[in-house]
Amino acid sequence: MTISNSRTSEFDIDPAFLDRWSPRAFTGEAMEEKDLLTILEAARWAPSASNYQPWRFVYALNTSPDWQDFVALLNVSNQAWAKSASALVFLFSDTLSRRNDGSEPRPLRSHSFDTGAAWAMLSLQALHSGYLAHAMGGVDFERAVELLGAPTGFRAEAAVAIGRRADQDALPDHLKAREVPNGRKNLADIAFAGRFPTDK
Repeated sequence: MTISNSRTSEFDIDPAFLDRWSPRAFTGEAMEEKDLLTILEAARWAPSASNYQPWRFVYALNTSPDWQDFVALLNVSNQAWAKSASALVFLFSDTLSRRNDGSEPRPLRSHSFDTGAAWAMLSLQALHSGYLAHAMGGVDFERAVELLGAPTGFRAEAAVAIGRRADQDALPDHLKAREVPNGRKNLADIAFAGRFPTDK
């Protein structure tokens, strides 16, 4: 059992897994680009099927002329808090395996799975670097593909807000109560020996 960040694990794990969470209150302070690139460097080292590395990251710092365009790609409820992040990163995945042997591209079944692994690495490096990251599915994905110039065959997977944590008073009233690290399902509800139980 590990206890950290008001969370308790059932088995002993590194506290980083409990300390990583997805706040909405960010300070809005400027972030050095090298700090963001350090976080993306960790994501670059995620595992992937056949080492294809289907993930792509398109980012804007809050000091960038592109910032408002990035914020506008989020749904309204996410814009309310994510506009105070230091950086926004849009994660894309290549849905096709494009070999260098001249063969036709083939569907890549693991593109989302692999890009999710990159997100996990990103979030843990953000924590290690003194930041927190919050991934979002509330995105205008079609507009993101168009506005951010994704090539044919690439899918927009998520947006991630990164920044330093602010006090929850920085949030709109309806979000303040949610600004706490959340729990998880019991391990017995998600991990099964042999096969799924009949009651799941």
